[in-house]
Amino acid sequence: MLSSRRTMKLLLALCFGVSYWAIGLADGLRAKQPNILFVFSDDHSPRAIGAYGSKINETPNLDRIATEGAVFRNSFCANSICGPSRACILTGKHSHINGFLRNGNKFDGTQVTFPKLLQDVGYQTAIIGKWHLSTDPTGFDHWEVLPGQGSYYNPDFLQMDGKRKRYEGYCTDIITENALDWLKETRDPNKPFMLMCQHKAPHRNWSPPPRYYDLYANKDIPEPDSLLDDYSGRSELLKENEMSIQNHFHWGHDMKFRGENVLTQYFQSRHANGEYRRMTDTQKAAWDAAYEPRNQEFIAAVQAGKLSDEDVVRWKYQRYIKDYLRCVQAVDDSVGSLLEYLDEEGLAEDTIVIYSSDQGFYLGEHGWYDKRWMFEESLLMPFLIRWPGVIKPGVDSQALIQNIDYAPTFLDLAGAEIPAAIQGRSLVPLLKAQGEPSASWRDAIYYAYYENAAVHNVPVHDGVRTGRYKLMFFPRTREWNLFDLKNDPQEMQSVHSDPDYANILTAMQQRYQDLRQFYDVNSATIPATRGDEKWWRERDAQLTRNARKGDVDLAFIGDSITQGWEGAGKKVWEEFYADRKAINLGIGGDRTEHVIWRLTHGNLGKIKPKVAVLMIGTNNTGHFDQDPDEVAAGVASILEILEERLPTTRVVLHGIFPRGANRFDAKRLNNIAINQRIRRLADGDKVRFVEIGDEFLADDGQLSKQIMPDLLHLNERGYRLWADALEPTLKELGL
Repeated sequence: MLSSRRTMKLLLALCFGVSYWAIGLADGLRAKQPNILFVFSDDHSPRAIGAYGSKINETPNLDRIATEGAVFRNSFCANSICGPSRACILTGKHSHINGFLRNGNKFDGTQVTFPKLLQDVGYQTAIIGKWHLSTDPTGFDHWEVLPGQGSYYNPDFLQMDGKRKRYEGYCTDIITENALDWLKETRDPNKPFMLMCQHKAPHRNWSPPPRYYDLYANKDIPEPDSLLDDYSGRSELLKENEMSIQNHFHWGHDMKFRGENVLTQYFQSRHANGEYRRMTDTQKAAWDAAYEPRNQEFIAAVQAGKLSDEDVVRWKYQRYIKDYLRCVQAVDDSVGSLLEYLDEEGLAEDTIVIYSSDQGFYLGEHGWYDKRWMFEESLLMPFLIRWPGVIKPGVDSQALIQNIDYAPTFLDLAGAEIPAAIQGRSLVPLLKAQGEPSASWRDAIYYAYYENAAVHNVPVHDGVRTGRYKLMFFPRTREWNLFDLKNDPQEMQSVHSDPDYANILTAMQQRYQDLRQFYDVNSATIPATRGDEKWWRERDAQLTRNARKGDVDLAFIGDSITQGWEGAGKKVWEEFYADRKAINLGIGGDRTEHVIWRLTHGNLGKIKPKVAVLMIGTNNTGHFDQDPDEVAAGVASILEILEERLPTTRVVLHGIFPRGANRFDAKRLNNIAINQRIRRLADGDKVRFVEIGDEFLADDGQLSKQIMPDLLHLNERGYRLWADALEPTLKELGL
């Protein structure tokens, strides 16, 4: 038997040994965590990258990443617009889940993002450059970001102490210099780093650096085949766009002319060149020396009648594309400087380098600039990656990847746990397989664009893309477009009505529904404007003006049945509600998602009603036969908004009124199913559920046209029945 002293010594030795082993293991794991350099630009089309086969420019430094690593040919964004794409990347979730659907939203920085989780496993994190998410960055040990879109010349940067700092010079170069400064001087060399170097370029208005003013000056850039697209063979909505090279370029902002617009027949006059205004006298002199001779030559040619309308379009394209490519060249320089630093410091072998952009961009294809539409040019985003020792040089992958995959990939690379709520998939297995997808890898991606009735007039739409086919759905016109990308790679003709594609259309529609369900897409809960409809926009604005007056005790919220208090129900309204400080917040045709939008975008104004009467959802049934669970979730979202914004207001939640001739009408049955669900949202106190549908029905369940002439909307008699049935509840609630 060992003595107690000897036993103690052995135990101590064992403990110390285990401790040293654990420390060594931790150090070993830490050493295996790669650095991550994520270079991210804005609006960089893969068609302007050599590695993607560009025929219009050369990008040697970006190509180096692909040559020494991998290029992904089928890399897609989830929502082709700046802020939403960035939110998808940070969270690994689609826009409807992360809450940032459109530019102008505010990113919820309290939610889980990959930089926070990287910090938890020992990473030092930094972001320098464009942010564009309206709130301050979270999850970063260091950040210095542009306010909003930022400026190309002499840009301001938001600082962590809340101040702004202005740098003299060119934005792309300043972002690069500040990123290198953080790498060289600020970061902790004993920790792995994740640096997001995020450029403004080549975003509109495409102001290049002085060193590239003359790049491409003496050559014409090849035009895309669809530069003069007439938009036939596809949705008529395409013709309503406001992002065409032919009609929508601005004299100063886009085309770099100075002074008054002397060619108003060809250029819009709004938006002067704000970058020029920021320049120093020296910068202006260099700019003028480059641009003014070319400007005056063009103006003189037009005024002399030497150029046709088509010639002017082609000139606009050349001015635009050359400035765009000059901005790209500066980004390529930046990548070269960063790669050079990694080489010089011996960090290249331990650092994963990724280059991407928030989406693609139209370089004249379909006659457009900008992005948003689900066509390939804006859906495709670059993804180049170098991972020494894992990815073999020259990998060329056709796998379908998406920007929601970035977050889980970064976490996987770092050895961090990937939250179950993340919707993307780690690319690490794909990278280790040299870009070859497994049998279980995705066969399709889901895309959704939400910025309706906004700049460029691109309608809300969503869809799916597989390896060969693409399906788009436009809710406003309720139409499908289907494209065969093998036979029609430029997407010039939708084949949705072609009998030869009938089975493919059905299959793609099924895949569309499957992916919407898989990603928890419920349009009933996603705020949506109908501002592209003039009358709706005007009524919405009027309701907001009415609500700003305040002094309201009773608010009716809903769709056309509620709005009808001003029509067929006007006499009844005057009798029951005229002296009760009531407001009508109904708009015909609205669904739950439109009410959500209105209540969060002004329709509540300054009102603090004692009671709100809510009835909504019949258009979710009528327009789309939407699943009752989804509609009920939309109603629940509205109640949550009312609870948050009107905490003292009691809510009368109406069951949706019956519709259709008889009790077996399919849409009536759908409404009944919705009512079964929303009655559970009432607590009997703050929210009262009131179902008065039987007031409108005969004993056999028939709905009389003497009450609802179109079997949906009430006449005066119907409104009186509604008012009489509602009155006891209103009096009980103190009205």
